[in-house]
Amino acid sequence: MKKVYDTAFDALDGLLFDGMLIAAGGFGLCGIPELLISAIRDAGTKDLTVASNNAGVDDFGLGILLETRQVKKMMSSYVGENAEFMRQYLSGELELEFNPQGTLAERMRAGGAGIAGFYTKTGVGTQIAEGKEHKDFDGETYILERGIFADLAIVKAWKADETGNLVFRKTARNFNPPAAMCGRVCVAEVEEIVPRGELDGDEIHLPGVYVHRLIQGDHEKRIEKRTTRAA
Repeated sequence: MKKVYDTAFDALDGLLFDGMLIAAGGFGLCGIPELLISAIRDAGTKDLTVASNNAGVDDFGLGILLETRQVKKMMSSYVGENAEFMRQYLSGELELEFNPQGTLAERMRAGGAGIAGFYTKTGVGTQIAEGKEHKDFDGETYILERGIFADLAIVKAWKADETGNLVFRKTARNFNPPAAMCGRVCVAEVEEIVPRGELDGDEIHLPGVYVHRLIQGDHEKRIEKRTTRAA
């Protein structure tokens, strides 16, 4: 099966439709699938629900899909540095399902493992628990969280081989593996594609069985908040 495509546009061909649920990897601007996000913007796909830790910044990452009003709902744990995200949410233009960060990651991982739901203590007694099933185990109360089963997962890795095995670099290995796992189809963008067999099996972070399409590209790697000190 062909996995390597020439461009982000080619890799998304036939996968996008209005109203779909997309799981997006990355944390802030670290390890975000910036090329695939731009291709989704250019495709004009709308009424999207996006499961992602946050929405980048105003003019980069998922923030560009908010600017074009292509996102209907965010499933996130952090509004972050995105003023437009905050404005749309507070004005009622954007639906927001807040998730504790670990819960969101586990919901993605659970979806990838075929687990429909799980119980967690996180969020008990808060607004997070409202409307959710409660159950006691050993004298402690837990709430039921549902696994995320996305129509499409988009992720960014450092290196891949031609079969889709992925290696992430440092903190980019955060939400990317669970996001990739929970997509019915996963498209990954990477900095380098190496021949089959070149990657050491012990350094592979995500097996290629989860990755259906793959592109190599140049990335901006923008810094979200640059902090410097005087010489």
